[in-house]
Amino acid sequence: MARRVLPGLTLVMLLGALDQTAMAPALPAVAADLGRLDLMPAVLTAYLAAATVSMPLHGKLGDRFGRKPVLLGAIGVFVLGAVLCATATSMPQLVAWRVLQGAGGGGLMIGAQAVLGEVVSPRERGRYLGLLGGVYAVAAVGGPVLGGLAVDHLTWRWIFAIHPPLGVVALVVVIRTLQLPAPARRPPFDVLGALLLALTVTGVVLLGSGPGDLAPLVGAATVLAAACWLLTARRAADPVLPLRLFRTRSIAIPTAISVLVGFALFGTVSYLPAFLQVARGISATQAALVVTVLMVGVLTATVASGRIITRTGRYKAFPVAGTAVATLGLALLGTVGRETPIPLVLAALLLVGVGVGLVMQVMVLVAQNGAEHRDLGAATSAVTFVRQIGASVGVAVVGALITSRFAAALPAGTDPRVATTLSPEQLAHLPDTVREAFATAAAPVFGYVAPLLALACVLAIALPAHPLRETAHVRS
Repeated sequence: MARRVLPGLTLVMLLGALDQTAMAPALPAVAADLGRLDLMPAVLTAYLAAATVSMPLHGKLGDRFGRKPVLLGAIGVFVLGAVLCATATSMPQLVAWRVLQGAGGGGLMIGAQAVLGEVVSPRERGRYLGLLGGVYAVAAVGGPVLGGLAVDHLTWRWIFAIHPPLGVVALVVVIRTLQLPAPARRPPFDVLGALLLALTVTGVVLLGSGPGDLAPLVGAATVLAAACWLLTARRAADPVLPLRLFRTRSIAIPTAISVLVGFALFGTVSYLPAFLQVARGISATQAALVVTVLMVGVLTATVASGRIITRTGRYKAFPVAGTAVATLGLALLGTVGRETPIPLVLAALLLVGVGVGLVMQVMVLVAQNGAEHRDLGAATSAVTFVRQIGASVGVAVVGALITSRFAAALPAGTDPRVATTLSPEQLAHLPDTVREAFATAAAPVFGYVAPLLALACVLAIALPAHPLRETAHVRS
């Protein structure tokens, strides 16, 4: 069954992964077309936050009603959101449609991995997760290139044109190939818990974005929502994210590592293209091609580690080595400037990519191996969910830091509108003082993230090394 469903799962993963990186090199062009450079981080954060909020919901709905109908619904919502994004006429409108698209995108990532968890044993799953991770990395490589080409030769709106045809193909393939038994048990759905968890995650992302005077109010509301969610999770018959999952190290430690990796990876890759365009004066396509080096590292390490895990049944060494290597890469990236040779930038990016590739999919494998069948979707969503929380907060925090540092570093007498709108024409003729100000503001922020991955390395050392199960939940 695994080989039969794999084409559909790869299409689903491709659909979701392309969108997460294609917008990064297009952000300056989007801001120039719709205005509000200060809302540039929100274009990415809105998608990531919505995907994060929806992940536990998709995972639990799959446990309750079956993977197939939930996955098909997620594809439909994602494609609808993409079509609406292409028609946006203002930055707030684009952000709103990105929320809708993200609500579907969260289901794509969870659905593909949970289906694989149903039909492939953990011992064999390393190879398949490596393949899915490879598809994710290929899409992440193609995403920035797609975004850069669209900006340089068409318009940013063409980025969303690929989603409808890919979505239709994915729908047809999933309908024809995926056949899973319906769950026999359907306890009452925890609607209140789902709402409170969504409010908690939204509050965390808003706090990361720096809401200014509203920070105390948002912080208090977030703490209240989190406390209420914890109460409902203890009392609900079938909570959206069962707290019992986090009582075992096999799930608790992978979730902690995942949130740190998500913060570091997406916080860096989302703004590196803008750094290269503004600070170094290269085109969107060239910036995207530089970033692909990181994703080549992810691809190579993910596929190789997946195959080795399937052959040996051992996994612990990979996250330990991966977090250490990624820490070194980010520390180097924090030292780059306008005059840093491009080969050094590429070497730092490659280290980050290889390190992340050795960690990311292994965390899903470890959590699935430690979960009961009834909690498979919840365990899968838990790891990916917290990684997306890390990504959402990482994009928000890194974006807010870069924006505030750039505004403070602008030389006296500079038009303040430079910090809120930059068209491709303006980018081509920026004075060196402004480019230097952006380089000074942005590059050190990448280095600030390195200690988080050092902490992830410590957690990886504490990761339990349990044998991988050799039987699947569903037999073909």
